[in-house]
Amino acid sequence: MKEDLLHFIWKLKLFSTGKLQSTNGEKVEIISNGNQNFNSGPDFLNAKILIDNQLWAGNVEIHINSSDWYVHHHELDENYDSVILHVVWEHDVAIYRKTKEVITTLELKNFISNDLLKNYKQLFSKNKNWINCESEINTISPFVLFNWFERLYINRIENKSKLIEQILKETNNNWEATFFILLMKNFGLKVNGEAFYTTAKSINFSIVRKVSSNIEQLEALFFGQAGLLLNEVESQYFNSLKAEYDYLTAKFHLQPILKEQVQFFRLRPNNFPTIRLSQIAFLYNTYQSLFSKVIEIETIEDYYKLFNITTSPFWETHFTFEKESKKSVKKLSKSFIDLLLINTIIPIKFWYLKSIGKDDVSSIISIAENIKPESNSIISKFNDLKIRSENAFKTQALLELKNEYCNKQLCLQCAIGKELLKN
Repeated sequence: MKEDLLHFIWKLKLFSTGKLQSTNGEKVEIISNGNQNFNSGPDFLNAKILIDNQLWAGNVEIHINSSDWYVHHHELDENYDSVILHVVWEHDVAIYRKTKEVITTLELKNFISNDLLKNYKQLFSKNKNWINCESEINTISPFVLFNWFERLYINRIENKSKLIEQILKETNNNWEATFFILLMKNFGLKVNGEAFYTTAKSINFSIVRKVSSNIEQLEALFFGQAGLLLNEVESQYFNSLKAEYDYLTAKFHLQPILKEQVQFFRLRPNNFPTIRLSQIAFLYNTYQSLFSKVIEIETIEDYYKLFNITTSPFWETHFTFEKESKKSVKKLSKSFIDLLLINTIIPIKFWYLKSIGKDDVSSIISIAENIKPESNSIISKFNDLKIRSENAFKTQALLELKNEYCNKQLCLQCAIGKELLKN
């Protein structure tokens, strides 16, 4: 028996409540089992319990053994003075208040069905599996799954929103500046994400606004701050950008980043930092108030139109400053725009709407439901378990499920685990 299982059983009343008796033979009737407390203090707060027809209001503490009360030194903690019921798996010693009164104890082991304990044992005896419930997850009703996936998806967005909240504080609640920093980070993908993030934070967004009408100055600003103009290169365009950057450095007192060097290694040419920085420069050259534009848009098709951008002409025949390549127009692919939607646009739109009192979850989910499903090893494995993904809403929910619940063995906090235990 584990304490978190007892918490789960008490919270959902998964025990026989008809003829409950305390260890002293008192009749116990649960009016309200209280609210689970995840902070210090008793496990459930504000419970209401009838003990021998006397109504008690207070808190409930749960342990495996009664003696754990003393093991945890609750008798010395005034937070436990308001405990009205001590719920245990096994009663092995009487527990007293400071006033020498016995605290009513309910021993649960004789009121819990063997089927529930069997289900629990089966669920947690599969630690060698990819996930504990992999042979049962496809038996869960679609209704339960969808409602749980909706909660998982919102949890995932909220976790991504923590960085948004942090940047907002740093930019004095400037949403356009915050969006610029997040967008730069995600343009860098995994390899250059941190370097692009550091680059964006090194630029006061007011400078981006001031030079946004000049694509060459924007490129010079981004390339220079990313440390890509430090070397000597025999290229007219490179030298032109360097001259522009020298001018901007003198005017705005800029300092290029040095610690987070951008990488070209193991990247496809279209993901080279030179191409991505040119594309984002082209984007801000086209839309000076990009965040406002993003908030106005409601359909996925309009997002694809908004990000239908390319590079400056030089990069049509180059991937680096040094070497010329076959001419190609380097637009953002739909799959890349999908990543921007998933990791940048949806989270910041969610957080912005929430900040102005328009917590419109359905519209946010609607965007994700129109994005193609992601493809990775986790999603492939869920497909093998017959949990198939039709869109990014579901893939994001499944990633949250695997990383935040399955990997951490939090089955008792998972709607799927709860359903399997109850059944």
